Amino acid sequence: MKSFDLVAMGGTFDIIHSGHMALLDKAFSISTKVIIGVTSDQLAVKKGKNPENDYSKRVSLLKSSIEENFPDSAYEIAKLENEFGPAVLEEYVKALIVSEETSDKGTLLNKLRAERNLPPVKIVVVPIVLAKDGKAISTTRIKNSEIDSHGNLN
Repeated sequence: MKSFDLVAMGGTFDIIHSGHMALLDKAFSISTKVIIGVTSDQLAVKKGKNPENDYSKRVSLLKSSIEENFPDSAYEIAKLENEFGPAVLEEYVKALIVSEETSDKGTLLNKLRAERNLPPVKIVVVPIVLAKDGKAISTTRIKNSEIDSHGNLN
């Protein structure tokens, strides 16, 4: 039985890697449905990111990964024009799935929800997935050809 009816998570999802898969795995394992916020091209630039793929391509890659690895899972993709998207306003979101490096977002989200008289969400922290060299798997490291999307050294 799933712990939650609806959880949220977000990311840029430029190059899908093992870290993203760990977040998705946790989200789908504990919830009946997952809202996945995908950073818009404008927000990515604002956050200092330079995605290889535009928003529509990133969404397409994400959907393909979900269909392949989590078939029959219920999810919705929301375009993130700001830090939180629907997780702030969606009363029925019960948890936020975050990585260790983004866990502070949960505290901020619950503050914003309190300002809107919404109940706090549970913050579910997923450990960072490490590459074979013991450092975190990241899109930046993949783009720099240090590692592949599974954390193997190039």
